[in-house]
Amino acid sequence: MNKKRVIVTGCNGQLGRAVNREFASDDGYELINTDVTADIKLDITDIDQVISFVREKKPYAVFNCAAYTAVDKQEQDRDLAMKINAIGPRNLAAAASETGAKLIHISTDYVFPGVSDHPLTEFDPVGPVSVYGKTKLAGEDFVRQFAERFYIIRTAWLYGDGHNFARTMLKLAENHDELTVVSDQVGTPTSAKELARCMHKLIETDNYGLFHGTCEGDTNWAVFAEEVLKAAGKNTKVRHVTTEEYTAMNPSSAPRPFYSILDNYMLRLTGGYTFADWHDALAEYFRDGLK
Repeated sequence: MNKKRVIVTGCNGQLGRAVNREFASDDGYELINTDVTADIKLDITDIDQVISFVREKKPYAVFNCAAYTAVDKQEQDRDLAMKINAIGPRNLAAAASETGAKLIHISTDYVFPGVSDHPLTEFDPVGPVSVYGKTKLAGEDFVRQFAERFYIIRTAWLYGDGHNFARTMLKLAENHDELTVVSDQVGTPTSAKELARCMHKLIETDNYGLFHGTCEGDTNWAVFAEEVLKAAGKNTKVRHVTTEEYTAMNPSSAPRPFYSILDNYMLRLTGGYTFADWHDALAEYFRDGLK
């Protein structure tokens, strides 16, 4: 049986690792893992390198799991953010289109201004306020412009096998009896495992377009921290503070969205995939050993 080749960019990130675990038991696929630190190196910002590589591999699909996600650093490093978050997706989209490959591109809730009063659907107006959000939106636009068969999935509050909020809370709890966490920013914690499952389901369909992909339900960062600590059996207290209070103690250069609750409207309408409730996904994350 000929396996369907899938190029995975950012394979060493938490989503890339989740994708590899998700497809490990599917004999119908062969993943070609690439990253700047992987055995197969692929610089997605280099158009010639990307075109040459995709032509050579002739993949069935490309999964773009690569991104520059250091939100604060990007405020002073706009060019690098634009290269990775926008030019990279443009290059992959052009290469996928030329070779007839499908493309799954991962985007973010940061494309919205973060001040909504209702769960955001794919049809709500965007308006990013940070460099990260602006470059990710540019990446979406390039994918729409250059790719022929694509799935754009906006996600939020992602955690998995890698650097993320949950692991940060657990590390801080090792040396602190109390943690200070903002409680006026709301969203939905989403496991990389759930997102990888969604990608697996979508890639086997012609259900192309823009999707929101987060776990079900919503919470704030402070309550999320409490649930993480509870799941780990920690007694560390969480002090709820406002964003203004937290910023006064820990200045940051990039604005954070107050409202990041995404409505998986298009997935629900098309039967694309139903995400687990965030509580259930978090419990599974701990059962899997934080993977």
